[in-house]
Amino acid sequence: MTGFTSWRLPAYASLAAAGLVAGLAFGRVEPVALAAPFVLALVAAVTEHEPRVSVRLSLDRERALEGEEVTATIELSSPDSVDRFELLVPLPPEASIEGGPARALLLRAGEERTVELTLRCERWGAFSFGPVLFRARDLLGLRSWEGEAGEPQPLRVYPREETLRSLVAPLETQVFAGNQVSRVRGEGIEFADLREWQPGDRVRRVNWRATALRGSLWVNEQYPERNTDVVLFLDTFAEVRAQGRSTNDRAVRAAATLARGYLQRKDRVGLVGFGGVLSWLVPESGTRQLYAIVDTLLASDIVHSFALRDVDTLPPRTLPPKALVLAITPLLDNRTASALLDLRARGYDLIVVEVSPLELVDPSFAASVELAHRLWRLSREALRWRYEQVGVPVVTWREGVPLAGPLEEVNAFRHLARPA
Repeated sequence: MTGFTSWRLPAYASLAAAGLVAGLAFGRVEPVALAAPFVLALVAAVTEHEPRVSVRLSLDRERALEGEEVTATIELSSPDSVDRFELLVPLPPEASIEGGPARALLLRAGEERTVELTLRCERWGAFSFGPVLFRARDLLGLRSWEGEAGEPQPLRVYPREETLRSLVAPLETQVFAGNQVSRVRGEGIEFADLREWQPGDRVRRVNWRATALRGSLWVNEQYPERNTDVVLFLDTFAEVRAQGRSTNDRAVRAAATLARGYLQRKDRVGLVGFGGVLSWLVPESGTRQLYAIVDTLLASDIVHSFALRDVDTLPPRTLPPKALVLAITPLLDNRTASALLDLRARGYDLIVVEVSPLELVDPSFAASVELAHRLWRLSREALRWRYEQVGVPVVTWREGVPLAGPLEEVNAFRHLARPA
């Protein structure tokens, strides 16, 4: 245990010193007799040695979800007796401890004590708990030792996921096997159509009922099952934050939900953090990719920057051909709009999910502020119109509404859309 010593000299210690000086000055024994107990207390405090306390901090797990509880265990042991030992666990704003982060207890010589604290994860993020701050005091409270001990313990709190009924189907699939039915006919199990037999067709593809009715060989055509390349495009240029809520928190939650949904369908999923700090993950599949995406999302933050970036700054493998690009953006920065329109011009299948900031903005009753608010909303409508002019569906995800609603709007848009 490492720490530093601090003194606490109450008023009666000063009176003891004054009594000794008065006794020596006037040659009287009464002031010395009155100051003797306090002098002995001060001598006892000076001779008191620093307590040797071992502190060990541990968490019952390293990963949790928003709203879950994690148990923190503090193990204490000391060969010396400590009359009052105080503990304090520093916490980030996104976590809380039931009963408060401070504890006070008595340590006896050779005793091992265990203190359990219940941490509640209020918000997602990558945090570090520890070291533990401590204060040990002597019996009379005249001297104390303060410091910190225990190794910091990492904790990753993953965002709470939304419930999805279905995912957005891509316009084109890749050549690898998966769970997505391709629009191109080939070997598969999903029936597509009938056609006349041609040399090279397999016998198991012959439809014997159609053959008997038509008097010639007819075979079945199927849709093969393929996988999809999905790129989650997260806008981190700007956000709207009010009363502990922000558009970035909901955007991260949406990205984590979509990544899990597509990876469970055996698709390859990548991530692009497009903002003040540029980050990316090449599309891959599997559980390992899910943890990589979520860990990257935990480190994502809004960084204000004046850099003019475009999609050419990304590695080519980050945006594979025929990929479905799901852009999650609050529509607050024109640089994101320029990059997404560039992707659409290159032929990518693009969908824009607008994380609505309107619920976090409270327009004032002042006429000038209200006019600026109306102009701002009109500029957002103009931006949506630009996307729609190039065939990009834009759906709005409002606060308090499940994410499944906007995704169903995209599926309905694609079902009803017709080529011009």
